[in-house]
Amino acid sequence: LMPINIYRDDSPQQDTIALICDDDWDLASQVHVLTLWLEENGKKLLVGSYIVDIGFRWRRDAGGGGAALSPKAMKMMSDLGMYLFLSEYSGFSDSEP
Repeated sequence: LMPINIYRDDSPQQDTIALICDDDWDLASQVHVLTLWLEENGKKLLVGSYIVDIGFRWRRDAGGGGAALSPKAMKMMSDLGMYLFLSEYSGFSDSEP
C-alpha cells in the first residue's frame, strides 16, 4: 500500500487517513504530491499525532539534489503533529544500464 501512507499514530488502530502516489516511487514527485495533498486536506485534520510514511526507491544516477519539502509544508505538518518517515526500498531500483 505504499508509496505514501498517512495515518493517525495516536489511535489503537492507527487509522489510515490517506494512501497517495500509488506506484510512483520517485521521491521528488511524491514530495510534490504530498505538498498538494497537505494544502488541500491539511485544514480538515485536527491536531493530533500523525505519521506520513513515504516509501521511495533509490536512484542509480543520483548525484545530489533531489526532493525538498517547502517550509510551508513542513510548518503545516508540524502544526498538525505529523512525523515524516522516509522508507527506502532498494530491492527494485531502476534498471542497470
